[in-house]
Amino acid sequence: MLKKGSKLYSILTGSCPKCQKESMYRTKNPYVLSETLKMHETCSQCETRYKIEPSFFYGAMYVSYAVGIAFAAVAFVISFLILKSSLTTAFIAIVATMIFCLPIILRLSRNIWINMFMHYDKNLVKE
Repeated sequence: MLKKGSKLYSILTGSCPKCQKESMYRTKNPYVLSETLKMHETCSQCETRYKIEPSFFYGAMYVSYAVGIAFAAVAFVISFLILKSSLTTAFIAIVATMIFCLPIILRLSRNIWINMFMHYDKNLVKE
């Protein structure tokens, strides 16, 4: 399912969208809050520049909105529909999910955004 060479692999692992050999982020753990969005300038393996143009990742804000809605919807379904909690409890579950998952949502959004513009190149991969 999570096969190297697929967009899903690059999106979920945060790896270089061109070669998928290394992480785009300086720190793998998104919960190191001071480092959550700090990225390498280029890939050390294939030399792909991650910031295609100035302010490139501003577009990831739009993706972030959709990803946040998806996380909130899952929290609502689990808390209200499956666990049969009250609306107030479901609301608290949504807020807690959004706060707790914010670093993941931010990185996922960036990963999705960059993968919309860059594609895996099997010719860059030297086995």
